[in-house]
Amino acid sequence: MTKPYRFFCLLCCLICAAPAFAQSHRIRIQIQQLKDTLLYLGNYYGSKTYLTDSTRIDDRGVAIFEGKHLLPPGIYFVLMPDRRHFFELLMPPRDQQFEIAVDTAHLDEVIFHHSPDNEAFVAYNRFLSHVQQELEEKQKTIHDSLQLQQLQEEIMKKIKAYRLQWIHAHPESMLATLFRGMMDPEPTPQEQQKGEQQDSLFAYHYLRAHYWDQLSLTDSMWLRTPILEGKLNRYFSQMVPPQPDSINAAADALLEKAKGNTPMFKFILWWLTYTFESSPYMGMDAVFVHLVEKYYMPPAHIDWLSESLRQKLIQRAYELSPNLIGETAPNLLLRDTLQHAYQLDTIRAPYLLLVFWDPTCGHCIRQVPRLDSAWRANWQQMGVKIIGILADGTPQQWKDFIHQHHLTGWLHLYDPDNSSHFRQLYDVYETPVTYLLDAHKKIIAKKLDVEGLSAFLHHLRETASASNL
Repeated sequence: MTKPYRFFCLLCCLICAAPAFAQSHRIRIQIQQLKDTLLYLGNYYGSKTYLTDSTRIDDRGVAIFEGKHLLPPGIYFVLMPDRRHFFELLMPPRDQQFEIAVDTAHLDEVIFHHSPDNEAFVAYNRFLSHVQQELEEKQKTIHDSLQLQQLQEEIMKKIKAYRLQWIHAHPESMLATLFRGMMDPEPTPQEQQKGEQQDSLFAYHYLRAHYWDQLSLTDSMWLRTPILEGKLNRYFSQMVPPQPDSINAAADALLEKAKGNTPMFKFILWWLTYTFESSPYMGMDAVFVHLVEKYYMPPAHIDWLSESLRQKLIQRAYELSPNLIGETAPNLLLRDTLQHAYQLDTIRAPYLLLVFWDPTCGHCIRQVPRLDSAWRANWQQMGVKIIGILADGTPQQWKDFIHQHHLTGWLHLYDPDNSSHFRQLYDVYETPVTYLLDAHKKIIAKKLDVEGLSAFLHHLRETASASNL
């Protein structure tokens, strides 16, 4: 099998050295077709991969990875000299002395000796390959979408049955632990019947309440599998309501469970920080600000992070905190093209749309006329007033653009002496940037394009109509 590898460097500062144990590891690999070259050992860190060791394949085609300590358990991989071909293996918590026979022409047929966990892992992967082939063959003759869905459900039932059978037969094995962590919790028939009588959303509430039951957040093994990050993605995208308050509460509860294990706490905190700081969804920056204020500002929480990176996170949260959804828009003192002064908090309208733009910015040149067209066609009738604010470019370029594109009806303002600090207050480091304010100057939407603003304003109109019925 092949796939390109992305070796994860960004989070190297988060990875602790493996603890020392009395036992050692020794993995002997007999490789056909290769000799006198390097072989690599790596492991997952969340969904990413990085290398942990390398060794030389001798002239007999034998490579040995060994050390005086046990390796941290998890899902590892052996990477071929071309750094493209690989095969996976389980690194159990104990019994890390085993042998592997490899034919480079058939990396899906690796043979393990003296490693029951890996023998079971190979059998499971062989089973997955078989059901995948079965699915692909049947898909060739099925064109009805309902039948395809039923076929996929049947395949998933087979995989689930395999896992449950293995868990029942070998409950203490590493593979059983992995299977349990991958599977959704299910109520007993009695719980199901009673719950559905009391709660129409019982299945959802049960899954959310028990989602982490089979994946211990104090077991560092999960860091070295892609399973943990997959579950985090699903939990925060499907299980938790997409509002900052709900996400903050869920994040705090998860970090509380993980705080007994420092590496796990670090990984989850960093994953949450990165995910919500870079989220494409409006309003999720409030989660980032919450995380920084609660976990990064008190230095005792993050003695594992460099002070320079900690300060960068704090600075970013400082830039975002004044312009979060629901906050009162920071007041600005600006001037129009005739140098008349305007205070933002004195301008009245049912809705104010602030557009920070630059007449020399290619994106602005395309988007500002589209904003004007949408405003004239629909938004103006809803009581939207547009305030265009010069973010960059010269005043003359700004005035020329306004004239050339007939941007009449807008209130065009700028800050000639750069005294309003609008860049910091409104996080204007690219253009165009939009903010929608209500009649009380509360920020109700931000950083939306024309389509996003149209959809949001349509939602506001529909909500208002429904409330008046």
